[in-house]
Amino acid sequence: MSRRFTSLLARSRLLLVLLGAVLLPLSAAAAGLSMDQAVKAAEQRYHARVVKAEPQNDGGRTVYVLRLLNESGKVWTVRVDAASGAMQ
Repeated sequence: MSRRFTSLLARSRLLLVLLGAVLLPLSAAAAGLSMDQAVKAAEQRYHARVVKAEPQNDGGRTVYVLRLLNESGKVWTVRVDAASGAMQ
């Protein structure tokens, strides 16, 4: 291979690596939260254990409906928007 071709190949590989480093986090952010991530976030925020979790479709958006139980026995429901992570 010529030096010119080798140099071009090396620059192309570097460009692909850099694009991957930029685009991969963007695509992960666009995908939103997984159910596991939503469960962990709710457990940390409310200091409770998720005892039931199910996805629901709410007008075209995915919402995770989580049932939580704290140490004193209180049970309540939290809804987590999969796209934004907002909790209600």
